[in-house]
Amino acid sequence: MSASGGNKAILAALAANLSIAGAKLVGFFVTGSSSMLAESVHSFADSGNQGLLLVGGKRARREADERHPFGYGRDRYFYAFVVAVVLFVLGSAFALYEGIEKIRHPHHLDSAGVAIGILVFAIVAEVFSFRTAIRESRPVKGSDSWWGFIRHAKSPELPVVLLEDLAALVGLVLALAGVGLTIITDDPVWDGIGTLSIGVLLGVVALVLAIEMKGLLIGESATRASVERIRAALPGEGITRIIHLKTLHLGPDELLVAAKVAVDPALGLPEVARAIDAAEARVRAVEPIARQMYLEPDLDRG
Repeated sequence: MSASGGNKAILAALAANLSIAGAKLVGFFVTGSSSMLAESVHSFADSGNQGLLLVGGKRARREADERHPFGYGRDRYFYAFVVAVVLFVLGSAFALYEGIEKIRHPHHLDSAGVAIGILVFAIVAEVFSFRTAIRESRPVKGSDSWWGFIRHAKSPELPVVLLEDLAALVGLVLALAGVGLTIITDDPVWDGIGTLSIGVLLGVVALVLAIEMKGLLIGESATRASVERIRAALPGEGITRIIHLKTLHLGPDELLVAAKVAVDPALGLPEVARAIDAAEARVRAVEPIARQMYLEPDLDRG
């Protein structure tokens, strides 16, 4: 469900960003607004980001092989991390540079009404994309808060698109404010301030994305609720208790479970094997993504 929902949100964002980027670029050539140029680069960067997310999802579906016996699920995390870097380099750094240059060397806007019209169109298109991302995220988010969903989600696509769309909407409002204040005050420095604010915004979003994707790349355990379900399912039918348990996400939809379990010392080898098989079946019944499982039987010395 997370993969299909993520792809739908990515495609909606990609279509919106390509149309918006073209409109903003035309607006820059007509008006000379640096806010419009920064937002155009932002939208083109976002389009590239969504392309990278689609590539990551496709590469992650490759079958496991001898060199990568646990599969390629983490490709989705890698490409999401690259998205954060691209968002920072192409979006934030460029907008910061343009904003500083516009403040140092201000020049008046041409056809400011065209800029406002394009920004309003872009806001409407981004609202459509953002609404799609929210709709696809709700079933995955569950009862968690939106910030909690971004922090704890193991599928990277939806949090990335949500943050991108939110940043795009806020950036458009900042660009609109910069252009509007430039018209009202007849001071083009406001356009540079709007551009600088967009650069800071993109930098913050890129930093949040990089931190979250770094944690997934290094390797994160299952959620607390998943671990509790696994702990409750493992004991029974010859397994007396869990000595220790470790989990690791190999990808958003694949979980590695490794545990040392205490078995009844009166059991023979065939009974121990059956107990392990039954425990694996119980765990997979409550946590279907636990596809890789290694249970080590031991005596209860505690």
